[in-house]
Amino acid sequence: MMLSAVLVIGCLVFIALLLYDCRLRQTDAYRAARQYPGGVMLPVLGNILEILFKDPVQAFVYARKCAKRYSRSYRQWIFGDVILNVVRVKEAELILSSVKHTRKSVIYRFLGPLMGDGLLCSKGSKWRARRRILTPAFHFNILSNFLLGFQEEAERLVKFLGKYADAKKEVELQQIITRFTLNTICETAMGVKLDTYKEADRYRSKVYEVGEMLVHRTMNPCLYDDGVYNLMGYLKPLEDAVQPIHDFTRSIIRQRRKQLKKDFQKKITEENVYIGMKERCAMLDTLLLAEANDAIDEDGIREEVDTFVFEGHDTTAAGIIFAILLLATERDSQERVYEELTKACEVKPENEAFTMTDYNNLKYLDRFVKESLRLYPPVAFISRSLSGALNVDSTTFPHGTITNIHIYDLHRDPVQFPDPEKFDPDRFLPEAVAKRNPYAYVPFSAGQRNCIGQKYALLEMKTVICALLRNYRILPITTRDEIVFVADLVLRAKTPIKVQFIKR
Repeated sequence: MMLSAVLVIGCLVFIALLLYDCRLRQTDAYRAARQYPGGVMLPVLGNILEILFKDPVQAFVYARKCAKRYSRSYRQWIFGDVILNVVRVKEAELILSSVKHTRKSVIYRFLGPLMGDGLLCSKGSKWRARRRILTPAFHFNILSNFLLGFQEEAERLVKFLGKYADAKKEVELQQIITRFTLNTICETAMGVKLDTYKEADRYRSKVYEVGEMLVHRTMNPCLYDDGVYNLMGYLKPLEDAVQPIHDFTRSIIRQRRKQLKKDFQKKITEENVYIGMKERCAMLDTLLLAEANDAIDEDGIREEVDTFVFEGHDTTAAGIIFAILLLATERDSQERVYEELTKACEVKPENEAFTMTDYNNLKYLDRFVKESLRLYPPVAFISRSLSGALNVDSTTFPHGTITNIHIYDLHRDPVQFPDPEKFDPDRFLPEAVAKRNPYAYVPFSAGQRNCIGQKYALLEMKTVICALLRNYRILPITTRDEIVFVADLVLRAKTPIKVQFIKR
């Protein structure tokens, strides 16, 4: 009797799945998936088995294999949705240059518990309003003010590394560089020196812990549904980890608000002061001035600060780590950067700090950093949700299609970058750049939703590279061939990248 009931239920489930599959086959999304190159689509399941049960290393390798297998952009069909994976410039330009396809995809929603609806995740009028508020915080004059903080933190890093150089010990870069970038972003975004707060270590640990949780969910499509995520017991630990981060941020905001009211008591009462002020303020001050004009509320300020602290320190750390790796492994390039730096120092008065102009005049360093970001883009992929149809190679992808732009593969297009795995800063000589499609190189995305902090990140990278090379020669321990990457929110190696610093 029980066996009969099981068989009946099984038959009903099977029939329901077949009907569901038949309904899916009538959709525009399915028709697009059938027309475009990609893996074999199983009934109901589509391509889910291709990515299910893969660990982060396997997930990273899978994406790279697909890019090579199809030698072009490709699609996946998962849970009734078609996903366009972009690895070539033709499709990337269609999306990134569009003023329409600017909405972030579903995976950015998973960042909500930490960042809320900040600049990274928001859309439409809210995104435009926040972008308008925050743009002055990254003005040239403000970056000049940030530079002093970068240089001070870089000198602290140089001194810290001295004990490793004296002992001729290997240095694992991840923790050290991440601490450096978290300190600098907190100083510039929140106006606080993190090391002066007793809560700083807990704040750091919780930021890392939350990052791991977000990556875990992003890499597992079965956890995309909020109900399933909660049912599996993941939501409560995430909320518990996020709470102290928000508490710390709010405490800093309260302190800065009091100080701002004291320093700008007259100015904050003027209409539209945050737009009209001649002097430019750091990010948190800019947000607080906007609050005084009812352009943003306290929760909105917290969203933006948490967004910039989390995104700003981890991505920049990845960029610096891989730049240091390339300095170590590409010895000729290291010497060229050092020689250029030395010549620049010779024409300046002794002990006079470099200005932004000085860093911008280091042309080979600029090419070195850009080639480093080509090979190792800190954000290996970005994701959009189409706002309307998109025609690609005679295939029409409908509204709502998820488009993943794999920047890691885009930067390795042999048509745009011959011999793509070769490290060659001269790819960024002006005459070479002029011949290349501008959307072939997008380490900071492109178009309307490009990274607002890209000049900030480039300046920080150049500052720390110069500080390190003025004091140390950098020798390789980890080689490029040894790196095993993992799928993550930022480009990250499975095992720590190591170098050795030798005092000059």
